[in-house]
Amino acid sequence: MNIDLNADLGEGCASDAELLTLVSSANIACGFHAGDAQTMLSSVRNALKNGVAIGAHPSFPDRENFGRTAMTLPPETVYAQTLYQVGALAAIAKAEGGVLRHVKPHGMLYNQAAKDPQLADAIAKAVHACDPALVLVGLAGSELIRAGERYGLVTRQEVFADRGYQPDGSLVPRSQPGAMIDDEEQSLAQTLGMVESGRVQSVTGAWASVVAQTVCIHGDGEHALAFARRLREAFTTRGIHITA
Repeated sequence: MNIDLNADLGEGCASDAELLTLVSSANIACGFHAGDAQTMLSSVRNALKNGVAIGAHPSFPDRENFGRTAMTLPPETVYAQTLYQVGALAAIAKAEGGVLRHVKPHGMLYNQAAKDPQLADAIAKAVHACDPALVLVGLAGSELIRAGERYGLVTRQEVFADRGYQPDGSLVPRSQPGAMIDDEEQSLAQTLGMVESGRVQSVTGAWASVVAQTVCIHGDGEHALAFARRLREAFTTRGIHITA
């Protein structure tokens, strides 16, 4: 069994350098919610040094709230903004002798696209226009995955180690209780269950089916690096190979 292990980088976390030694894919902030040209360049160089797949992490234009503000924008605007961000990182990767491999929307753009077909379509259309060979990463079972498939993109269905789930397989909004899982043992058990059994227990106790092709770990938690090491060890023990 293979699994991709990804992390969001270039967002100002001091743990980025160490995380790049533990993950197989990096989602690099493209300036709309965090980061800038210099952090994008630095993140690309560090990813290449560690043999980590480079991905773009586009967002709504919302630096003030770290891309977590709900927005209602015309699909054409989202299309243009996604093109802009993905294209910028692709150019930096190419200049450094690398290749952009995937795209994973950030924050509220990701969450809204999971349920909004028009928004999902605008993102998938932009990714396809940038490069049809790009992999589109989205929440398992979401509208974004379906939109990517309609455009003929390779998709990668994502699950979260430290996020609570609702009975329909969507994430618990950060504004609600149970959104984040702080207990390391619970996060580990949840992740292994999703990867090995294809299901997750929701905050209501009901079980939801998921397809786990990539696991997101967040680098800004207090014990993020220690958990990432534990997760890698658990995967290895179970014969699960980490690869992009």
